[in-house]
Formats: sequence, structure tokens, C-alpha cells
Amino acid sequence: MSVIICPGIHDPDLTQEFLKDLEWQGADFLIFPVEKYPAYSAIDILNFLRCRRSLEPPIVFISFSAGAVGAIGACWGWQLLGGTVKAFIALDAWGVPLCGNFPIYRLSHDYFTHWSSALLGAGVESFYADPPVEHLDLWRSPTTAQGWWVRTESEGNGDPRSPVTAAVFLRHLLQRYGEGVSAGVKNNG
Repeated sequence: MSVIICPGIHDPDLTQEFLKDLEWQGADFLIFPVEKYPAYSAIDILNFLRCRRSLEPPIVFISFSAGAVGAIGACWGWQLLGGTVKAFIALDAWGVPLCGNFPIYRLSHDYFTHWSSALLGAGVESFYADPPVEHLDLWRSPTTAQGWWVRTESEGNGDPRSPVTAAVFLRHLLQRYGEGVSAGVKNNG
């Protein structure tokens, strides 16, 4: 399995900080080079994927902000080409409709973004920071974003929320979808 990282429009160093802060060594991370192509371009992301011989299907996408626009379109295109999307994870994809025949997860930097984004596709489970964090801080440093893991269905009549950090939520998803994978980060342009 490969994990495709689709950053937003920001300094590329923030993505390196995100991966370092995440401290996950269970997957091959392939970073879409937003310094060369628009973050929101599904066609460029899809072409980037098609040129990678080391890509190990199925694919998990992790996207941020404007990168979620291109990444969700690339997911649909990847499937049309016969590929498999194991999961789609969007951080602060405010205003981006998210739907597909694969599990979708949203992480938001505050409750308003969480609530209003859910109107465009809530996903299977989600996370929102509480107290709120800055938009770029959710990406740069997910370990500092305290908040709530929200499940669409709670067991019994209990609270469907659990207190966690964004990093714990992300690590859980990577563990869920990435059993038996190798480690590494690839910056391929």
C-alpha cells in the first residue's frame, strides 16, 4: 500500500513537519510536488500517480486544504483507470464536497469547519480541534491539535466522541488501512 500526500498551497517544509510530527513509519509516503503543479489539479495528481512505478496499490490519500480538491478528483480518476482507493483522509477541506465508494475521513481545525464541511460529506469518522487551532497548524503539527474523534454511530447510547489529538486519529487510520506495509518517504517530482 502507498500513502499519497496531497498538500495544500503552502511552504513545502510544512509537509515535512507534518510527516515528522506524525511519527508514522508504517507506509510508503509519496508526496505530490505542489511546488511544480497546482495542489488543486486532479489531472496533475493523476498523471503523477500514473508515472510512479514504485506505487503499491491500494492507495490511501491524505490531503490538506486545496490539495483535497485535486486529490478527490484524482481518486475518482484512479478508480476509472482500474485502481483501488483504500481510504481518503482530508484535513481542513472546507467547502470541498467529498464523496466516493471508499471510506472518507475529515479532520478540521475547529468545530465550525467540522460542522459546515459535514454538509458536503461528513465521512465515516471525523476529527475536530477543540480548542481551535490555526489552519496551517493542523497540518504542520497534528500532535498539538487536541480535539474530538467523532464516530457516525456510537455503541449503545453513549457519546459518539472521544478526546484525542489529530495525530492519534491519523495514526489509527493509517494502522487500520496499512497493515503489512514498508516504511519510507519519497519526494518524487
